[in-house]
Amino acid sequence: MSDPVGKLPSELDQLPDRDTEETAEWAASLDAVAKAAGTRRAEYLLRRTLQHAEAAGLALPKLLETDYVNTIPTAAEPEFPGDEEMEARITAWNRWNAAAMVTRGSKYGVGGHIATFASAAWLYETGFQHFFRGKEADGSGDQLYIQGHASPGIYARAFLDGRISEQQLDNFRQESGGNGLPSYPHPRRLPWLWEFPTVSMGLGPLSAIYQARFNRYLQNRSIKDTANSHVWAFLGDGEMDEPESTAALALASREQLDNLTFVINCNLQRLDGPVRANFRVVQELEAQFRGAGWNVIKSLWGSAWDELFQLDTTGALVRRLREVPDAQFQTYATRDVAYIRQHFFGANAELVQLAGVLSDAKIAECFHSSRGGHEPRKVYAAYKAALEHKGAPTVILAQTVKGYTLGAGFESKNANHQMKKLTIDEFKDMRDLLGLPIPDSAFADGQVPYGHPGANSPEVQYLNERRAALGGPAPARKVKQVALPAPADRSFAPLLKGSGKQEMATTMAFVRLVKDLMRDKETGKRWVPIVPDEARTFGMESLFPSAGIYSPLGQTYEPVDRDQLMYYKEAKDGQILNEGITEAGAMADFIAACTSYATHGEPMIPFYIFYSMFGWQRTADQMWQLADQLGKGFIVGATAGRTTLTGEGLQHADGHSHLIASTNPASLNYDPAFAYEIAVIVKDGLRRMYGEQPEDVFYYLTVYNEPKVQPAMPEGVEEGILKGLYRFNTAADLAEAAPAADAPKVQLMASGTAIHWILEAQKLLAADWNVSADIWSATSWGELRRDALECDEALLRGEVRTPYVTRALEGAQGPVLAVSDWMRQVPDQISQWVEQDYTSLGTDGFGLSDTREGARRHFGVDAQSIVVAALAQLARRGEVPASAVKEARERYGL
Repeated sequence: MSDPVGKLPSELDQLPDRDTEETAEWAASLDAVAKAAGTRRAEYLLRRTLQHAEAAGLALPKLLETDYVNTIPTAAEPEFPGDEEMEARITAWNRWNAAAMVTRGSKYGVGGHIATFASAAWLYETGFQHFFRGKEADGSGDQLYIQGHASPGIYARAFLDGRISEQQLDNFRQESGGNGLPSYPHPRRLPWLWEFPTVSMGLGPLSAIYQARFNRYLQNRSIKDTANSHVWAFLGDGEMDEPESTAALALASREQLDNLTFVINCNLQRLDGPVRANFRVVQELEAQFRGAGWNVIKSLWGSAWDELFQLDTTGALVRRLREVPDAQFQTYATRDVAYIRQHFFGANAELVQLAGVLSDAKIAECFHSSRGGHEPRKVYAAYKAALEHKGAPTVILAQTVKGYTLGAGFESKNANHQMKKLTIDEFKDMRDLLGLPIPDSAFADGQVPYGHPGANSPEVQYLNERRAALGGPAPARKVKQVALPAPADRSFAPLLKGSGKQEMATTMAFVRLVKDLMRDKETGKRWVPIVPDEARTFGMESLFPSAGIYSPLGQTYEPVDRDQLMYYKEAKDGQILNEGITEAGAMADFIAACTSYATHGEPMIPFYIFYSMFGWQRTADQMWQLADQLGKGFIVGATAGRTTLTGEGLQHADGHSHLIASTNPASLNYDPAFAYEIAVIVKDGLRRMYGEQPEDVFYYLTVYNEPKVQPAMPEGVEEGILKGLYRFNTAADLAEAAPAADAPKVQLMASGTAIHWILEAQKLLAADWNVSADIWSATSWGELRRDALECDEALLRGEVRTPYVTRALEGAQGPVLAVSDWMRQVPDQISQWVEQDYTSLGTDGFGLSDTREGARRHFGVDAQSIVVAALAQLARRGEVPASAVKEARERYGL
């Protein structure tokens, strides 16, 4: 072993060896052990040595994978503090009612999932009885990310403690009547119970990490004492395949988030079959988390396995467990003992000898049901160890049987995720297994009954006493509205008065506004700037030295630009969250900040600024999560539009984010053209989200990187800005070449940077074609459409209401031509409520690398193309000769 043939060079070959003779002695000792006792003994000694070195504080790389056994031996388990028999009865009732609720609902075809909670019941119950802190102590408690498919078990527990009625259980997945229960954790649908949406798999683990991180952010900035808050994320082993599930593992360990615990229910099954059919998902996850710097606790085997491990004096059992793939182990859980003796223990003579002293009953217990995740003592030991571990987050890999206690028809079956009901006979078998006092007569009508021991029963009394000791019921979402004072008008004044002769992009206008708002004495500290490593692109570097970039370690180095005014400053109480190149991470941060008003009773005002192309397109699922979680804040799509980002090309050119954003009912979407519009929108947004009557909405603003002179705000346009449309000027306002009074008329409408194209087109129409054009700023196509849809809905109720866009354009002469830097479907959202002839121009198709002028000419949205399109509209109406259209194309070289 000392000089293996074909030995590859390693990093050790580059290090000086000050005592080669001692090194040789260690190698010779290892060779001797391997020769005398075998290579397995040598491997064991090496691993023991590494374990001892780690305990002694030596800085050695850790093993990424340990044996397929429990991290905490039975002998090392702490004393269980609860009444195990009582908790078993409580868990039995919850198992029963969860299965009954889904089965009863199946007759309506609404579905539901039974097997997930059946496998994870003790993982939840042990936490509810002994660990999960409620909100009635300090107002924050723990944050629970509950696996979406386990929701029936959570509803069953809320039924047991009296928070949910039998009628509500019967309305599971039937919400339209107003007294139902949503399928999964949806705060918007059941805001007193659920805090975090989790069933869009992968978003739960990602959000849990950033929630734990945001808890520390609040603590380090002295906004809220979150030292006692712990984040628990309950996940499925199959869910860990989602890239978001593991995207931020390194962040959690890097920032030493020991206020975070992942509990992964390793029942070895995903929706269609095994998670890792030919491999071992537990070992894979252990290596992944250990490699990322997490503390890993494996709770795999129940106490029935203790006898087997004690008999395993050669290590043959442990080796066999490591080599059997998950799909085969799943098969063992469904086969008889003879099969297990032949196919598992028959692998070698040592195992045959071990199995010879085991009874059939013992083998059946071990392979069919005895798992660490099914025993409260083992779950308690893992949770306690997780809370006591400091300096790193913890993941608990708890092995279970999917469908546990539901009978042979469910347990470990590939199809059990899609199985929605048990038969009456199966329920009776389950009743007998759980020992529940439900008589056969309760099934007389052919319907499975709900079970409850009674409001004054020992079980309910015990449950309530435990929850009282832990700070009240959980899960629970409690909102104590705290209205924030409106910022002083002086922060908005510079944008309202315009930029004079100075050019300023709307991106810079927004950043300048927020910089002033962050100085507000009352609310300035509540702003949370979030950016994914593009702060300098958006002109935010001026915030670095004043606000600081958040880092739990502060700044342990001297920044290379320390001698510059706007140097890169990190601080433990920094206000900016600069997330690196991760839009998903930044969005998870944003969600945690947006919902701090509910999670911690501390309203924060986050704004997340990003390349608009990489917002809704890339993380739209998280935008829905934000809406579900009732988040409030400003999402800012910078470098917006398909033609303003010069030279970047197809994947940087956003012409569709407003269309995607329009699908989200909680998103208020604005595409402001001028700085003063931004000021009006942000000011009203603060009122609507953080005022005396806060709304559960968030804002999407698009801003541009194209410097333009910013005009002062005209009088009386505030309402139009907020509703989505107002007249900016008329042709009569032109200083030169105003058209004749009887000239043909057209209405030019635009949003965002396109306002400048129609302003130029207005001049060309007047000077070259004697056409009178009025200019309209459409700040929000989406809000115009939302208002119009509400008017249509009112009509169904017998109320006659005219949409705002119709009223605003009433009396406007000539056709309407809508233009934007977005695909035509964005302005076309309002077409059916415009009574005038309506057409649009936009940037449909893929983006391309070019100058702004070249890109706009390519898409046909530059001023000259707008003129031709306007003349074409007028020609169709007979108001200008058809030859004018051809003449214009030739004149402008189109």
